[in-house]
Formats: sequence, C-alpha cells, structure tokens
Amino acid sequence: MTGNPKISHTEFRSDHVESMNTMASDHRITESDRRLVTKASLGDSLERLWQVIDSRRGADPATSYTAKLLGRGRAKAAQKFGEEAVETVIEAVRHDNPALVGESADLLYHLFVLWAACGIEPSEVAAELAHREGTSGIDEKRNRKK
Repeated sequence: MTGNPKISHTEFRSDHVESMNTMASDHRITESDRRLVTKASLGDSLERLWQVIDSRRGADPATSYTAKLLGRGRAKAAQKFGEEAVETVIEAVRHDNPALVGESADLLYHLFVLWAACGIEPSEVAAELAHREGTSGIDEKRNRKK
C-alpha cells in the first residue's frame, strides 16, 4: 500500500477496515476463515462498502481517509486506484493468493472511491453490465466506437 508517509498504515485504511469489519461481523468472519463469505454474498458486501464510502462524502478529512481522498478530487482517486491495480497485479504474478485477496479488496475500495469522486453511482455500472450480458466479449470489442 502506498500513500502519504505521514499517515500510519492503520489510519490510512481506517474507513476501509471499518467497512470490512462491518462485513465480517455480519458474517462472523475471522481472519483465519475468510471463506465463510460465499460468492452469493459479494453483492451484499459491495453494497455495504458503497454505503460506507457514500456516507463519507462531506465527512471530516481529519477523521476519514475516504473523505480525505474524495476531497482531493478525481485525479487523486484515479491515481490511488491505479496504484492498487498495480499492487493487485503484482500479487497475482507472485501467486500469493492471500495477498491477492487483500489487494483485491483494496482495489475494489479504491474503485468505489473513484466512482464517488467522479459522481458515478454503482447502478450506472450495473446497467452497463446488464446491457452487455449475453454479448460475446469478442463481439462487444468489435462493436465499440473507435
């Protein structure tokens, strides 16, 4: 995780950890047993994560890392998302699945922060995904405007 060296690792991820802890308590997940969360619960987990991020709009940046990121605007949110994407790829290439799971959670968090910074709602992305359902990836790419 990269970031401001003045922000401790714990403080840096406080909002993200808070949302993950909420999800964990909802599912009685312990650090050693993440597999209790099934594929079916990913949607609920992502919805709760979005609600936490959305609730931080206008919050005090001194107490909320998410509010601080949102206050720094679209470019900073995009930069952080890019950093997390690279870290996720590194863990995948290293075949470190536990680290990949953690980086994936960070990546999703930063994607949602980027959406919030850009004024995009998850429902917009869901509508685009629904629009693409049933379309071959090859056909979808071929039909994109160039």
